[in-house]
Amino acid sequence: MKSNNELVSTSKFLSLVLRHRLEVIGAELDPEGWLCIDELITQANAHGRRLSLELLHEVVATNDKKRFALSDDGLRIRASQGHSVSGVKLNLDQRTPPEILYHGAVAAFLDSIRATGLKKRSRHHVHLSPDGETATKDGSRRGKPIILRVAANTMHRDGHQFYLSANGVWLVDAVPASYLTFPG
Repeated sequence: MKSNNELVSTSKFLSLVLRHRLEVIGAELDPEGWLCIDELITQANAHGRRLSLELLHEVVATNDKKRFALSDDGLRIRASQGHSVSGVKLNLDQRTPPEILYHGAVAAFLDSIRATGLKKRSRHHVHLSPDGETATKDGSRRGKPIILRVAANTMHRDGHQFYLSANGVWLVDAVPASYLTFPG
């Protein structure tokens, strides 16, 4: 088993490459976001990043957020969601969300969120969590999180499309402010 630091470092590298900046290793994703594992390993090593099949499998298996998925044949890998790379279509099926979903925000953005809601910005979707604990963990990456409640089922009934990624993250194009409940 690899050290926790090595696993975290490799996970961050995979997020960078598979979600945002493939040019770091000079590879290309297919239209559904998949990359051949052999190409990933070869290109990563050629660009100074030590990566092995064993390490890759351990990162995928132990990542607490299940950020990465392997293809059924085990030959390809992709990020489960969160892409800012243009042209990636994850081909997720529409799903009916639960009554309430959650989003972890930071205080600095609350005025903007109150005015315009949650926007996807450079990503393909707004990410929503199934519970407050997960939203707290997600929001704490950028400071002290403020947990917003999203009237997801009401949004869905009003015509907004929701998708569920392989790792349990709910995805939507935007959340208008009228569907948000702010704490306190």
